[in-house]
Amino acid sequence: MIGTVAGERREPAGRLAELYRRYSGEAIRLAYLLTGDRALAEDLVQDAFVKLAGRFADLRDPTRFEPYLRKTVVNLSRMHFRRRGVERRYLERAASEPRALAHLPDVASYQHMKQVLMTLPYRQRAAIVLRYYEDLSDEQIADVLRCRPGTVKSLLSRGVASLRATVGDDDRVG
Repeated sequence: MIGTVAGERREPAGRLAELYRRYSGEAIRLAYLLTGDRALAEDLVQDAFVKLAGRFADLRDPTRFEPYLRKTVVNLSRMHFRRRGVERRYLERAASEPRALAHLPDVASYQHMKQVLMTLPYRQRAAIVLRYYEDLSDEQIADVLRCRPGTVKSLLSRGVASLRATVGDDDRVG
């Protein structure tokens, strides 16, 4: 029995904890030699002990724990690298697939459009933002702005006309 605060007594750590103290160092060294990564080695050993905790009651011969732990660490390491290989192959396939041309944002145009948008009356600006940036329908915009769908159409029409007059008639507006 080990003494604790306020004179309470507690039992020594369980059998699995004792096995962890005894074999975890060797298991971490094995996992490190297999992976070359200290943090990964520690994670693999933790996973091995978690797996073994569920099967601990089935272990009839305590002398077989160390070989069983070693085998579990090796299998977890192998599964880790297999999973990484699958991920790498997936990423290579995804990278080789043709993609739609990605256009980099034109920051200057964005800033200019933002400034022009801020010059619009609030309700026109709100209607345009809700339509073109939030992709809401006339009915949804009307619900948000507490007006009729016909009013939304009018707000959008006048707002887009103001933007076109200021920015110019190009694909960025409406």
